[in-house]
Amino acid sequence: MSVGLPPAVPGLRIGLLGGSFDPPHEGHVHISRWALKAFRLDRVWWLVSPGNPLKADAPADMARRIAAAKAMIRHPRILATDLENRIGTRYTAETLSEVRRRYPGVEFVWLMGADNLRSFHRWQRWDEIMMSVPVGVLARPGEQVRAGLSPAARRFARWRLPQSQAAALAGAQTPCWTLLSGRMLELSSSELRARGEWTR
Repeated sequence: MSVGLPPAVPGLRIGLLGGSFDPPHEGHVHISRWALKAFRLDRVWWLVSPGNPLKADAPADMARRIAAAKAMIRHPRILATDLENRIGTRYTAETLSEVRRRYPGVEFVWLMGADNLRSFHRWQRWDEIMMSVPVGVLARPGEQVRAGLSPAARRFARWRLPQSQAAALAGAQTPCWTLLSGRMLELSSSELRARGEWTR
């Protein structure tokens, strides 16, 4: 593990929630707390990314987004980090390869909203992501059906873990993924920007 990276010891179960967090909002907090409980995780790390390769517009300054994320979090087991910026990765597959190398023995779970599962097949080396770590997908308003019918969901359908067994996701043999349904918050970063509550 390198200086400046969050500490973690072998055996910990850590959920990784990647995104621009431009801006962070209570929806991010909600799914993080949900993931901690449903997947029996020890920690959730927010990976505040330098930029999203699938989006043309650059996000707000990294330091500003990190500061806003830290101010938003009020839970001792949720951490906002610029890990991707520190290790120099841009794509999720690269990031996962690096964190698994730097944190041997830690059980990572990739977390995403159902809206991301719908477009997951557009991510670079997305199938490699599914093969490398368990994936926990959390409900987003209006996205459940489309996520469940997405190319990624169809391709990996036989390895889908029932929601009733979600607690076994961390540490499961890959590929393994699950899609949780439950209470959702009607919030999005793009909506907050459109309302003028966050300017770049």
